[in-house]
Amino acid sequence: MTHRAALTLALLALSQLITSLDYFIVYVALPDIGQDLGFSAQSLQWVASAYAVAYGGFLLLGGRAADLLGHRRMFVAATALFAFSSLAGGLAESQTLLVAARAVQGLGGALLFPATLALVNTRFAEGPARNRALGVWSGAGASGLALGSLLGGLLTGAWGWQAVFYVNVPLAGIAIAGAYLLIPADGPRTRGRRFDLPGAVLATAGVSLLAFALIQGPESGWTSPPILGGAVLAAVLLAAFVVVERRGDDALMPLRLFGNRSLRSAIAVILVFGVTFNALPYFLTVYFRTVLGYGAVATGLAFLVPALLIALGTQLGGRLAGRIGMRSTLLIGTAGGAVGAALVAFGVSADGSYANVLPGIVIMGIGQGLTWTGMWIAAATGVAGREQGVASGMASTALQVGSALGLAVLVAAGGVGAATGAALATGLRTAVFLSALGMLLGAAVALTFARERAAEPALVSVEEL
Repeated sequence: MTHRAALTLALLALSQLITSLDYFIVYVALPDIGQDLGFSAQSLQWVASAYAVAYGGFLLLGGRAADLLGHRRMFVAATALFAFSSLAGGLAESQTLLVAARAVQGLGGALLFPATLALVNTRFAEGPARNRALGVWSGAGASGLALGSLLGGLLTGAWGWQAVFYVNVPLAGIAIAGAYLLIPADGPRTRGRRFDLPGAVLATAGVSLLAFALIQGPESGWTSPPILGGAVLAAVLLAAFVVVERRGDDALMPLRLFGNRSLRSAIAVILVFGVTFNALPYFLTVYFRTVLGYGAVATGLAFLVPALLIALGTQLGGRLAGRIGMRSTLLIGTAGGAVGAALVAFGVSADGSYANVLPGIVIMGIGQGLTWTGMWIAAATGVAGREQGVASGMASTALQVGSALGLAVLVAAGGVGAATGAALATGLRTAVFLSALGMLLGAAVALTFARERAAEPALVSVEEL
């Protein structure tokens, strides 16, 4: 790999770290935010939910925009938007301004994620080069999910909750400067390709409403008029979206991409990953802070071990995918994650300790890293460069919908929302057990991938061709 290719990969990994950190960095700061700005227990969740709804709703749009407008253009614009909204969040002195800033952050993240992944998939040739590049990129992303809790605790404890927003600004500035220095400029737009406005409106509105219903359902009640109405309208809009995409010549989400077996199976694995692996940091945060009584800094430090192990797993995943194939890599990752999650559940109790859940965290962290890398390699396999953005948008939308669905279902199944004391510990144990069962479903999905022959060991980047 050339020096320039290595620097480009480091830049794209930094961008992925920025967006993945922000997903969980706010969780640990929520109690301080609520106390400072006067949020009620019900309204406080919108500091997290506003980001999640906007992020989930605009991912498909972000993916297609990256393909049509240019991957570097969207990378720079989205990073700038993310930085601006982060600064606004840190400066916010009212509930309305903070929630609005979080929604714009979600939009920026939704535009940035597909552009970043598309750049990885187009700058590195399919095969060992891309597998290893995705291993590095995945390491930043998967570790960021755990490091978010760590940094959230440290920053909040040292400088207050505003620091979890301000930290994004200099990182984004570095990413923008690096993009102009390392990533070649996009060429002119391809003639004949146009933007699917009806599809964009239907998909964005439909997925946003679905995310809203899943996120707000446990708090408002699944039978409340806003939740039922939102869910029904989401189903209608998404059904109309499918009809429009079938008839469109330049669709927002070309349905023929589902004919790609690797992408189709990858989306299924990614959906399961969101339901299971992605929900666990929330339950571990509740366990550490509420059951074990950890403060913000101690809770952050408790996530250091899983962060390191997830990073290790992502690197192993990139190498294993080239040697034993995606099918076996994903099978090992999901099955290992299930074993680890079950061990974590056995260790959760009202009078438990960090040591009781540590063995499960070790196994689960490595399994999560293996799965994370493998599923993104699979999602990019066999997809043309000019459609990597929309394929990334499809896959990341599945991840976001799965995350919202998993958290809603597991919170309700475990009765975690209103429980306290021993009942809360029991509910957390139930939720983690159910996530372990869900990971076994992911292992079953992994079996649908075609058997592969090991790839040649050569490492070739697009820049070296």
